[in-house]
Amino acid sequence: MLLLWLRQRKFIFLICKRKKKEWNMSRYRGPRLRIVRRLGELPGFTRKLSKKENPPGQHGASLSNKKSSQYSIRLREKQKLRYNYGITERQLLNYMKKARRSKGSSGEILLKLLEMRLDNIIFRLGMAPTVLAARQLVSHGHILVNQNSVDIPSYLCRPKDIISVKASSKKLVENFLEITNIDSLPEHLTFTKSTLNGEIKSIVQRSWISLKIDELLVIEYYSRKV
Repeated sequence: MLLLWLRQRKFIFLICKRKKKEWNMSRYRGPRLRIVRRLGELPGFTRKLSKKENPPGQHGASLSNKKSSQYSIRLREKQKLRYNYGITERQLLNYMKKARRSKGSSGEILLKLLEMRLDNIIFRLGMAPTVLAARQLVSHGHILVNQNSVDIPSYLCRPKDIISVKASSKKLVENFLEITNIDSLPEHLTFTKSTLNGEIKSIVQRSWISLKIDELLVIEYYSRKV
């Protein structure tokens, strides 16, 4: 019995350790411009743009002239998705599997699944400066979907969903709106600033996605894993 108990404790410890590692991977704590220099502009990750064009590191200048392998090119495109949408490798792999099971272009379906996440919708509406900030709004219970409190950042939004803010949280979102100051929204979204209400008119289209990425390279990266 004691041996069985110890094995169960060890199993639970390993599961918790893996979950903690995945959590930390999706919550990058280091210099954000360093990632931007490596991967390019990531609107959901940070609003800042690096003034330096070379990759980060002591040998960044020499690396910028070095020809990249096909694997590194595909890996870089995959990493863009992870950092921009703030998700773990396991989450991205699950989205990839779901996209593969759906009819249509797997790459476009993958992007649409990520774009229709509640945390990303909050970000695209301008209610938060980054996807991470939007995720915190959702996780802390500040956001309502169709007048119901939703605290799951990965919640997949649908057409005709109404996104609003709890009365006690409106000041917080108003402060974020001053930071984001978005002039125009993608065509699948509408937002009324006076009431802090957003509406999803339709599923996002590929041309409305702001992230510059070649999703086909991501599909190729996962071709042997899915």
